Amino acid sequence: MAAARGTAIRLLDPARLSAMTGGTAHPAVALQASVYPCVELARILDETEPAGSGPILVLDCIMDPHNLGAMVRSALCAGVAAVLIPKDRSAGPTPAVSKISAGALEHIRLAQVTNLVRSLEFLKARGRWVAGLDPQASLTIFNADLAFPLALVIGGEARGLRMLVRRTCDMMVSIPQSGAIDSLNAAVAAAVALYEIRRQRGIDGVPVRVAEPDGHRSGA
Repeated sequence: MAAARGTAIRLLDPARLSAMTGGTAHPAVALQASVYPCVELARILDETEPAGSGPILVLDCIMDPHNLGAMVRSALCAGVAAVLIPKDRSAGPTPAVSKISAGALEHIRLAQVTNLVRSLEFLKARGRWVAGLDPQASLTIFNADLAFPLALVIGGEARGLRMLVRRTCDMMVSIPQSGAIDSLNAAVAAAVALYEIRRQRGIDGVPVRVAEPDGHRSGA
């Protein structure tokens, strides 16, 4: 199949193939690909109308490649419009992340930005509301109205949302929890929240309603 598509093929001994793949397990086949093609945030918004598209998942300093890969996989399955990550202090779109995502990374729009707060302000100016996930928030995802055009922000594994990112959010929401453990894994929390957003918007991804929520934007 590769030859039929004009891809150059080389036969290597197992040791050299393992060295080329960084020593990771492989099924005796490896593909050398170009640098991952991230998409500009402005282009994403130009191609996705807020009223009809899925939410944008914003990740604030997710350092663990396993968490990033799991989040990308859940995001694709939940119908997000794009995933947004900072260029610094964040895991990036590496081969390991692609593998952990079960290939979802190759099918999702991913944007890397220099300034996350400025990007959130840009999202708000383009018609999206910003909700941050915080286990201490009094408003839960099941009580909040999440059916409008939305960007969902998930904080880093250790400290959660950074202060400036938190202040930029229009609302803070939590996932109800019980038991001795006081927080969910970041990737699990993202999956739960994304599917509650999908449920509120309708199982086929079409918004139940697109009116703005009650209240005023934070910092607007």
